[in-house]
Amino acid sequence: MTERVGQLASISLDCSDTDQLATFYSRLLGLEEAFATPDRGVVALSGAGPMLTLMRVDSYAPPSWPEGPQHQQFHLDVAVSELEPAVASAIALGATEAEHQPAPNQWRVLVDPVGHPFCLTVVCPD
Repeated sequence: MTERVGQLASISLDCSDTDQLATFYSRLLGLEEAFATPDRGVVALSGAGPMLTLMRVDSYAPPSWPEGPQHQQFHLDVAVSELEPAVASAIALGATEAEHQPAPNQWRVLVDPVGHPFCLTVVCPD
């Protein structure tokens, strides 16, 4: 086994509105703002392992899922104990349920307020 070079510090999401997305993920995941640039072009949230960093990109185009033209590059999986109440809570925070649901009894695909797909899942390691 090789010695690690570093440790994952943050997962960064491009978006058009960092404050909107910071509010959404703070409430969805119970995170707190750890850092923001003076112009709020970058906002970092902490409290769940690596930080979740939101970065404003003026030319941001949300991914189209499950088909292009702007393919999804990654997504977040959020562990929940019960899908239906978690879906309802996420929708109340501003998420929308994706039309395509490959395994709706195991995970539910939602879309955050700026277009990133994410999953709520009961398929979690113990």
